[in-house]
Amino acid sequence: MNYLLSGITLGFAAGISPGPLMTLVITRTLERGLGAGLRVAIAPLLTDLPIIVLSLLVFAALPPAFEIALSLGGALFVLYLAWEIARTAQYARLTAAHTPQAASADLWRGIVVNFLSPHPWLFWMGVAAPILTSAWQNNPWSGAGFLIGFYGLLVGTKVLVAIAMAGSRRILTDQWYRRLLLASALLLLGFSLRLFWEAIGALMRYNTLL
Repeated sequence: MNYLLSGITLGFAAGISPGPLMTLVITRTLERGLGAGLRVAIAPLLTDLPIIVLSLLVFAALPPAFEIALSLGGALFVLYLAWEIARTAQYARLTAAHTPQAASADLWRGIVVNFLSPHPWLFWMGVAAPILTSAWQNNPWSGAGFLIGFYGLLVGTKVLVAIAMAGSRRILTDQWYRRLLLASALLLLGFSLRLFWEAIGALMRYNTLL
């Protein structure tokens, strides 16, 4: 039960934290409806398995350069997303939000954002991997409880956000829709700058160790 509660607590905190994936959930829901937002919201269920496996097996052996490369790659991709949203915000219309596009495009975008972001990696390597290891050594059911609690709240909070955004589409005007898209682009820009700053900090720490 303690490990289940730990998973619920960490999952809720991670789920409601602002970040590139949360912003993408909001943006895609406003652009293309509830289905698109839900597909982005479940991305961690598909991307985190290799992150968990690598964290459990080699999280202590990975070189500092890995963190730097991950932060830079994530920063560049989030910066691209900010530019793309800002570029389309000026002419975006809610009535044209359901443009023909493969449903898998929403899911893949969420997968790429989550996988390239350094935060899931750093979280699992620094926080969750030791807890999961301890839980599994105590009892396999404890490990399963931790994972269920964590991902139930991590994904569940983003699903609730998508539902709330889908409901708000009925009362939004095109003008406010464009403003929200622009605000999302600015948020993503801020996240990309933060990732660049984290990469610079990691690089400085890496050079100090050399």
